[in-house]
Amino acid sequence: MRFELTSTISELKSWEAQLEIQEIGQCLIALFDEDPLLPGVVLTCDRHYQGMISRRHFFEQMSRPYSLELFSRHPLERFCEAWATEPLTLPGTTSIVEATQQGLQRSKDCLYEPILIEMAPGTYRVLDFHELLLAYSQVHTLSLRSLQQAQQEAQLVEENLRQLQYNYSRHLQTEKMAALGQLVAGVAHEINNPTSFIYGNLNHVDNYIRDFLEVIALYQAEYPQPSSVVQAKLQEVDFDFLASDIVKLVRSMRVGAERITEIVKSLRNFSRLDESDYKAVDIHDGIDSTLMILRSRLKSQTRRPEIRVTKDYGLLPLVECYAGQLNQVFMNILSNAIDAIEEPIEESPQADSVFQGQIQIRTQQLDNQWIMITIADNGSGIPENVQNQLFEPFFTTKAVGKGTGLGLYISHQIIREKHHGKLTCQSNSQGTEFRIQIPICQTRSCSPVRTYARAIEDALVMP
Repeated sequence: MRFELTSTISELKSWEAQLEIQEIGQCLIALFDEDPLLPGVVLTCDRHYQGMISRRHFFEQMSRPYSLELFSRHPLERFCEAWATEPLTLPGTTSIVEATQQGLQRSKDCLYEPILIEMAPGTYRVLDFHELLLAYSQVHTLSLRSLQQAQQEAQLVEENLRQLQYNYSRHLQTEKMAALGQLVAGVAHEINNPTSFIYGNLNHVDNYIRDFLEVIALYQAEYPQPSSVVQAKLQEVDFDFLASDIVKLVRSMRVGAERITEIVKSLRNFSRLDESDYKAVDIHDGIDSTLMILRSRLKSQTRRPEIRVTKDYGLLPLVECYAGQLNQVFMNILSNAIDAIEEPIEESPQADSVFQGQIQIRTQQLDNQWIMITIADNGSGIPENVQNQLFEPFFTTKAVGKGTGLGLYISHQIIREKHHGKLTCQSNSQGTEFRIQIPICQTRSCSPVRTYARAIEDALVMP
């Protein structure tokens, strides 16, 4: 018989065996002989409950000398008070689990005595405690399976929730980067128009000023003795200084306009987040653009000097990639490097204020198929016991509120899935180094892409 977690003792096999106490003992002996499995008999008087004699208790009494002859010839009423026991009586609606718990709480002498099931007021059935234990074992097994299933379902729900959180956070991150790209592109466009106007007219201004100065020089040559009013004005404005400084001023304006033009170019280069196809780009332009965006964080702060960035650029060909997404990877890794350099200073008020933070960026072409970008810092490093978790979603070593745990995970996905490359990390107490390896060619027919991607997958499944 199969039971459920909510099964009650009324569903178990039980015996409706009753005897009036006026019956002689031989009738009780006959009942026990007729059914060897009968656990006990209910004693009644005019159908009113008087007690119960269990099989075990009965045979204990019968084992005494002359008990059988004495008992079998007299009414049960003479032995009822001495032999009848007060069993554990439970309603038929009692669950198997609860009945077992109450049965096991009895004294050692009564532990395996039968249990009376009260099916209705005044109506009883006898339940063998061993039958209850067998049923409980089935229910217990079923409860373990249900618990295991519930745990699996809870784990599945947790994984689904985690995946949902990740998808939401990744979508939010993508939207944020896309919005940032649009904002940067818009700002770059707005800056570019007036800057182009200024920069384009500086050549004319420079020529006009030189022409004016030449005309004034001719006047001075033709009229070496100007009137007193002109001489007073020349002295008032310090004409000699003005003539020499205005040329320098135009030259400085030209340098500033060129600087603004470079910034605009970097902003436009970084904002290529909406490009949906591979393009052959200069990797160095993407790194320089990212450094331009992070320039304010690299500058000297109240408690630390400027973070020094060393660039060791190799001779790289144009690389097919998603330029905007690759810039996002550079942004995440460089931002983490700056955080790692600033972390010891933030945690310790007595940190060495003369500590020189350094970030080294190196690029190289490994062969005619692959390039590698290395970004290293001399920050606090990453503990060895968590390095294998760096690229897991929502994992972060930063304080609460300072990181979502998605930057490196998204970077890993961009490099591995979008560019069929590899992103690795090596770290110790002296700093951290990230290595990005991507193929030069991203077309589907490019055999190195397939070969390297297959090698990465094989490495991941190896024990």
